[in-house]
Amino acid sequence: MFATHRVKLTALLVAANAGLILHLLVGEIKPVLAWDWLDIAGEGGSALLLLLWTCLLLKSRPAGHVTNLLFLGLACLFFSLFMDSVDEFVALPDAITWDGWLESGPMPISFVLLTMGIFHWHREQLAINEQMRNRERVFREHRHFDKLTPLGDANYLRTQLQLALGEAAEEQQPLSLIMLDMDGFSRVNRGYGHAEGDRLLQVLTQLMLLNLRQHDLLCRLAGDRFVIVLPQTGEQQAQVLATELSQAVRSLAYKSSRHGERMDLTATVVALMAREEGSEALLQRLNITMARAKQSLTMHCGRQTG
Repeated sequence: MFATHRVKLTALLVAANAGLILHLLVGEIKPVLAWDWLDIAGEGGSALLLLLWTCLLLKSRPAGHVTNLLFLGLACLFFSLFMDSVDEFVALPDAITWDGWLESGPMPISFVLLTMGIFHWHREQLAINEQMRNRERVFREHRHFDKLTPLGDANYLRTQLQLALGEAAEEQQPLSLIMLDMDGFSRVNRGYGHAEGDRLLQVLTQLMLLNLRQHDLLCRLAGDRFVIVLPQTGEQQAQVLATELSQAVRSLAYKSSRHGERMDLTATVVALMAREEGSEALLQRLNITMARAKQSLTMHCGRQTG
């Protein structure tokens, strides 16, 4: 603090001592019996508290315009009270009138400076509070982000889906969902290890993001299952997007990190449009649709094998 603001503190102490020396040069020290202890305690104590406030201000704030205004306001108020306290110890000749200016002159200036400083401090604090709220919001949301991929998790999906449903109802716009589930993903973990499976999920995440629109929301529901929220999208358009995602996964030339061989990847992708229902009911209907699609795929593969 003293290294940064030593010029301010030095100037304040020089001004206070100059006022004291000026009183001593032209006046006489009053006898102790003439001292008004109540005024001394009130004015002197207030001056000491203002000096303490000034030190705390300089210690807690960086140098700058707002700090300068607050310091100058407190410094003028301190100087005024200090001169008023000195007057309790030193008697000046009646011809002297400048002592009144030293005692009362800085007072209105101090309040003007303090008002300006507090006003700018208020605006500064509002900006800081807004930044803190944003950081807090981001922190809360990041607790609901998937640890493997840069996507929201199931809890984040439910929160955003509820908001999207409300906006769709208010704007009378359609809203659809897509669910993507990798086929036989467990074989990747068994055959290549979980590290390879994690790497594949990260690649798939980037692939899907590249094939989605800017306002679509991709979340990782669990494992190798993803859900995409499609605002202002009807079921027919959602089906087209689902087909494109399925083709993108099938066309992905993913090479394993172990031997570099290409893995044949497929995914079951289903799409449906929201009705007049809540987020949980919509997700349940989507899961049922996916289960039926998986069952149909298993039966189809069984017939081909037989």
